[in-house]
Amino acid sequence: MAQSRLQPFADCWRGRQPKQPGESRSAAYRCTNVLTVQTTLVVVLFLVGGVLLLDSYKWRRISFPWSSGFSEGPYEVLTQESALEPPPATRGTSNLDAVHGEAPDGMSMDFTTPEVKQSPPPSVPTQAAPPPPELRSPPASISFPPTELQSPSMSETPEVSLDKVPYPPPPSAQITKKKPVLKTALDKLEYGLAQARLAIRRACQAAKNGTHMDNKGQGQYEPYGDVYRNAAAFRQSYREMERRFKVYVYSEGEEPLVHNGPCKEIYAIEGRFIQEMQGNYNPFLTTDPDKAHVYFLPFSVAMMVTYLYEKETGDMEPLRLFVWDYVDVLRHKYSFWNRSGGADHFMLSCHDWGPAITRSNIDLGTRAIRVLCNANTSEGYVPWKDASLPEINLVGGHIPAELGGPPAKDRPHLAFFAGRDHGPVRPQLFKYWEGKDDDVIVYQWLPENLDYHKLMKTSRFCICPGGYEVNSPRIVEAIYNECVPVIIADSFVLPFSDVLNWEAFSLHVKESDIPNLKIILQNVTMENYTTMQKKVSQVQRHFLLHQPPERYDVLHMILHSVWLRRLNIRVGFS
Repeated sequence: MAQSRLQPFADCWRGRQPKQPGESRSAAYRCTNVLTVQTTLVVVLFLVGGVLLLDSYKWRRISFPWSSGFSEGPYEVLTQESALEPPPATRGTSNLDAVHGEAPDGMSMDFTTPEVKQSPPPSVPTQAAPPPPELRSPPASISFPPTELQSPSMSETPEVSLDKVPYPPPPSAQITKKKPVLKTALDKLEYGLAQARLAIRRACQAAKNGTHMDNKGQGQYEPYGDVYRNAAAFRQSYREMERRFKVYVYSEGEEPLVHNGPCKEIYAIEGRFIQEMQGNYNPFLTTDPDKAHVYFLPFSVAMMVTYLYEKETGDMEPLRLFVWDYVDVLRHKYSFWNRSGGADHFMLSCHDWGPAITRSNIDLGTRAIRVLCNANTSEGYVPWKDASLPEINLVGGHIPAELGGPPAKDRPHLAFFAGRDHGPVRPQLFKYWEGKDDDVIVYQWLPENLDYHKLMKTSRFCICPGGYEVNSPRIVEAIYNECVPVIIADSFVLPFSDVLNWEAFSLHVKESDIPNLKIILQNVTMENYTTMQKKVSQVQRHFLLHQPPERYDVLHMILHSVWLRRLNIRVGFS
């Protein structure tokens, strides 16, 4: 019975149409369908075979929409100019000149280029030897890898000469450089960033060879010395930022939650930066979003806490919903967020809740650049993507009038701290040192007859423990008073540690070493302390607020941190 039902199909596969008397009409229809499917399969297999025979290189150049916002996408424009060709970057890497520490799993953070052994040219049938292949400059990249406790940093310059390292072409082919085809505004931006990467690399190599590419003594401050991880890279990177960097500020949202922020007391840096990004005379701003390298989300977490949070409830959900809705508006109104997945967007917050609120939005938390005071790696801060923000307490909205302090010989106290008891670190500090030693002055509540800033100026070391958040305004206060900071916060990524060598002008004491604090401080010789204090004075300019902002001040240093991270992402080309 079953065999009789399958007989018409077998006849169809053998090519015989069921037209004999007695065969059902339905079997004839099924036979026709089988033949149609068979023909379709043959055509599809033929097309697939043709596709597989095509040059695979052509297919690698296709830009897929789900990956065009990340660094592993195709970059047709840069590959046409060998001198400006960057290496294939990893997703969200950050690198400048050279690196410290180890990169995350699956990420290449090395700025240097290994030497390439050039194979001898093949023999040719003619008597004349073929012309030697043209040497191409190695790819340049700028990156800051993460370290255990510090943010990504710059270190030693590359050991390989840019003029001697070949980028090997086919042995018998002579390379002719083609003029890059810049089809869109985005192509021009990415091409300019490639030029900036190459300029920074060349500046590093020139500094290593002793042939500096810059001029001193032009009346403006230029960074030099071991207070910087790589002064040559920092100088050139800052100049490239001044020359190229443009920021677009979204106009969506209304005050007081957006385009506004506190400009005095402990969260002053948040409001000051947001207001500077609204100014008409800021050279880094652009009103054309197509010309912008990054896009700023001008909402204020501190103002959200003031207006949306119900006190003593601990409920952050209204704040999270506001951030989610704000990003959703930008996602649907503009193409820039979707183009990069938010990787070329940044926000800024000095409130303790900044990481928790922004982490609820997956794109904002994992792809966008977050500039945070609470730069705590144990709470989701990502050093190679996010930037650390210094916390500046402007009492009355003003920087202290008397900056600086006396030399070491006029500082009778070994160390000083005064502050409230909160967070996991300070209780241990009070337990071992409050009222226990005359050299290590520790107060939970400062007596009325003592002056806080005077005690800082008369102490050699200023203790800066973390509180509810790892950051503390005492770090900047210590720098203002030229008191060497003693930082006690194990998971804190220090501000501007991309470029500043904090080990040269501060001490980092582990939380477990609080009982041995005095011994650690006494082991610093007077000669070493004097050197550290001079370097504290040197970096002071990087933590000062000016209106309007000045070169290398804190607002420009914040922008430079964002600029570095933009150098290390690449948005897909057209």
